[in-house]
Amino acid sequence: MTRPKTQSDEQVLETAHRLIHEHGPEALTFERLAKACGLSGATLVQRFKNKAQLKQRTLLHAWDGLDENTRTLAATVPRTPTGAVALLVALSQGYGGIESYAEGLLVLREDLRDPVLRARGAAWKAFLCDALAACFAETPNPPRDIGLLMASHWQGSLLWWSFDPAIELAAYVEDSLNRFVAAITTASAREP
Repeated sequence: MTRPKTQSDEQVLETAHRLIHEHGPEALTFERLAKACGLSGATLVQRFKNKAQLKQRTLLHAWDGLDENTRTLAATVPRTPTGAVALLVALSQGYGGIESYAEGLLVLREDLRDPVLRARGAAWKAFLCDALAACFAETPNPPRDIGLLMASHWQGSLLWWSFDPAIELAAYVEDSLNRFVAAITTASAREP
């Protein structure tokens, strides 16, 4: 008879994700994870096989959380340009301060190196862009690919904020996105 798990894989992956964000992707080792979650290294190796699989499963678990958060937010915001701004500002809340954002870029590097994780990022981008585009459905003459344009502006605003994080991230992003929406809706209203 097998022993019951004292911690689910999801709990262990949450701990692993926290370690990655606190110490960088290279710091995720079975030894460090064993100390953090209280399981033996042998148990972790049995569950996750090797460091590469542990890292991939950890980041896939993180993508699952981002996908769920994005779906939930997309279902609750109004289908208006203001709702699109609210969706992206809410997604920005997870970045925290500059140190957390900088660590997140190291995690993004890991996503870009792995084709499975890159595919998850591409799928998330497609969903997010569609959700943002739906918020402009009632806008006269919205630009083609408005969802992608807005998502790209959002990602750019995160990067520009990181060089001079003098104000709180959400406030910076909200102001930037509101100016983007004003420019888009003004230009759209002028088109025949």
